Amino acid sequence: MEVKRPSVFMSLIPFIFLVVSVYIGVFVYKTDIQILLLLSASVAAIVATSCGMKWEEIEKSIIDSIKISLPSILILAIIGIIIGTWILSGAVPTIIYYGLKILSPKYFLVTTALICTIISLATGSSWTTISTVGVALMGIGAGLGVPEEMIVGAIISGAFFGDKMSPLSDVTNIIPAVVETTLFEHIKHMLFTTVPALVISLVIYLIIGLENFSSGTVNTDSIHLILNSLDRSFYIHPVNLIPIVIVFTLVIKKMSPIPALFIGGVLGGVFSMMLQGAKLGEVIQTAHYGYISNTGVEIIDKLLSRGGYNSMFWVISLIIAAMCFGGIIESSGMLHVLSERIIRNVKSLGQLTVATLFTSFFVAFAVGNTYLSLILPGRMFKNEYENRNLAKKQLSRTISDIGTLAPPLIPWADSGAFIYATLGVSALKYIPYSYLCILTPIIAVIFGYTNRFIAYDVKISTRVTVIDVGLD
Repeated sequence: MEVKRPSVFMSLIPFIFLVVSVYIGVFVYKTDIQILLLLSASVAAIVATSCGMKWEEIEKSIIDSIKISLPSILILAIIGIIIGTWILSGAVPTIIYYGLKILSPKYFLVTTALICTIISLATGSSWTTISTVGVALMGIGAGLGVPEEMIVGAIISGAFFGDKMSPLSDVTNIIPAVVETTLFEHIKHMLFTTVPALVISLVIYLIIGLENFSSGTVNTDSIHLILNSLDRSFYIHPVNLIPIVIVFTLVIKKMSPIPALFIGGVLGGVFSMMLQGAKLGEVIQTAHYGYISNTGVEIIDKLLSRGGYNSMFWVISLIIAAMCFGGIIESSGMLHVLSERIIRNVKSLGQLTVATLFTSFFVAFAVGNTYLSLILPGRMFKNEYENRNLAKKQLSRTISDIGTLAPPLIPWADSGAFIYATLGVSALKYIPYSYLCILTPIIAVIFGYTNRFIAYDVKISTRVTVIDVGLD
């Protein structure tokens, strides 16, 4: 049977099924999306077979797609180990301790954003930052008389900067797996859009604070409780940061992320025994199952009870399910048909940037899931970026510039719903103050239309240059 090109309608069927099933499964039955993705993959397989694809070809496409994600899956597993051992070693508690020390009544909003930035970078989790320190900062801000929507905006800007930029973040690891670039190339390229957005956000928070809230006195009881608990539970000293410094040094020296991160995990275990008095069995247990905090202080225990090899299997299972879906819709031509329709009138790099951002936002808006808003556009636009000689990290950055930052602003999306449930403020109220989420995609569009800080495929460019010289 000859394989036919699927029509636009047939290509839309798996996506429509995905949107409907995710909506019903997540919002009605409160279930995770892995099984829903696998069901959507089965629908895609049925459409593919109706177009003449054999099951052997579909199975091969699934396996090939999963193979692409294996390096990131390994990195995720190692990061789970790192999170556990770095907490046990005192590295993460030390960062949190000194981060909270910089709190100042006069600069509450800008300090709130900075604290959440530091903690989220250290933990790789915006949700953990929001549900722990974010809650404490809400109480402190209320004592100052700062409007709650402003506080939440500052918390979100800091927390999601770390979630977007930390090598310990699951969403930061997912995008390189999808578009087939490396973790640290992806992070370095995001600096061009995300750091300016953070700096501008901090300036705005500083101006707001100086003009409106500089005369208040903060009740720092919550902060002192955290600091005292950390001081009692860990040996707090800058020497704890040595494993982190070593890892970043190895990365700067171009060591592959997998051995560099693994060395960081081992060093975390060594420093746990040297500085915190942990036993070898405790280190191994923490590396496997994560760190369990038992300080008796709820906010500290929630913040530090995390990590471990086992903790990453939820995200890994999500990646595998998503790559099954992505492999089928890509190999069958459905993804190509839809992406062709989307980019039919796209001429310039600026228009391509807007199309990519819009698609990622649409997926987040329609499905309400952060991971899918990163995974699906990554597969859809991969070939178009390659055809335009754009580097893979250019695609990963553009998708991340909205795929990670749009869900907090959508009330029914996973992040938006979580923020409302945790902090008690609706997304419709805090959107105007979530400056990082607003500014980052704007900067991405500006760079797209001005062709500034755009990454092109150097290898292809070099090869073309050599051919031209030869012909001359």
